[in-house]
Amino acid sequence: MSVSNALQRAIYELLIGDAAVSAFVGDRVCDAPPSTVQSPCITFGPSDVVFDEEVCSSGRVETVQLDLWSDAQDGKREVKAMCDAVKRALDGAEPSLIDGQLIAMQVLSMRVFDDPGGGYHGVVPVECTIED
Repeated sequence: MSVSNALQRAIYELLIGDAAVSAFVGDRVCDAPPSTVQSPCITFGPSDVVFDEEVCSSGRVETVQLDLWSDAQDGKREVKAMCDAVKRALDGAEPSLIDGQLIAMQVLSMRVFDDPGGGYHGVVPVECTIED
């Protein structure tokens, strides 16, 4: 397994194991386009890796984008609450990885907007410092 795949698996397990997050999405956290999944749901978006030898002997800083989807009829309230739940579940979490060692996990921001295809979209980037 790659370090990036190990990180995605750990994030997935944190999200589906969190009562507040699963109250919204159940087990609908996936690596797929939102059209294949019932709303509300969370999908893994793009990720970005920067290798950082200063952090540790063979380190990386990986930012994983989580995309949150809602088609609630009352506007952005649901997706905003989902963003808050994801932040509480992940910010400062210290899960074990199958490959690599997580040094730090931090939620960088939250963004909510109308989705051009209908419904609402939240974006939560999560920055993780990892020793390979």
